[in-house]
Amino acid sequence: MNLDFFKPKAPPLFGLDISSSSVKMVEIVEAGKGTHRVDRYVIEPLARHFTVYVPDLVGQGMSERPDRPYRARALASSIADFQRAVGIRGCDVIGNSLGGYLSMLLALDDPGAIARLVNLHSPAVPMPRFYALRTAMSLPFAERVLATAVRQDLRTWIQRNVHYYDESLKSIEELDVYGAPLATPDGLHAFARILRETMDPSDFGDFEDRLESRRARREAFPIPLVLLYAERDPMVPPSVGTRLHALVPDAELVWLPRASHFAHVDAVERFLPPTLAFLGVE
Repeated sequence: MNLDFFKPKAPPLFGLDISSSSVKMVEIVEAGKGTHRVDRYVIEPLARHFTVYVPDLVGQGMSERPDRPYRARALASSIADFQRAVGIRGCDVIGNSLGGYLSMLLALDDPGAIARLVNLHSPAVPMPRFYALRTAMSLPFAERVLATAVRQDLRTWIQRNVHYYDESLKSIEELDVYGAPLATPDGLHAFARILRETMDPSDFGDFEDRLESRRARREAFPIPLVLLYAERDPMVPPSVGTRLHALVPDAELVWLPRASHFAHVDAVERFLPPTLAFLGVE
């Protein structure tokens, strides 16, 4: 995994030895880009209180694209592999989009991996569009069609498929950051595998069933969890947040007005207060 590491500027609150129990750490996990350049809006305020790690998921951003399974639970376990490699097992995690879903999977499989989880507007349940995507990506020529659509005008494709609440906030720099992984054959192939494997609706269905079974047994989610969902979003309907909260009633659900799927980018002033409060920052 590619990693960006941000050491806080408040030495009395943090030690240099990342294995020390006195060090508070937060990991930002998300999908599809070079995270540090897009997440820069929240890294500085978070780094006043935490040592911040910002990894790109396997196959995405600046990470390598290995020939390995890209199913959801396999990618979730790669987050745990990363934690062990850098010595931050048991840290707090902020997971955006696919990163929130994968982090919830990791918490179910290995509760000791994460202390507390902020899930920012993740997909979580099978939706009709996921079944349509699976059908489309199963076609033998699907990857060639995807490559043609993306590379015809990469910036325009990103502009149309990455949605902010306020579209005027997008910059050419951010379009290029989002698009860089898709500009190479191996990056595009990894993206196709994520669409085909990680986004498989059967995995979302299994996840939903696991949560439903826990609820039926009156079994709480393994770790403290807050769900932050924007009140509108064309990528992941807000109804997903409502459904996820029904499946995990012990979690806190916070609605973010005037925000999008990427509230940590376009609604920082509304994203940070509930996030920091949940993570124990007064």
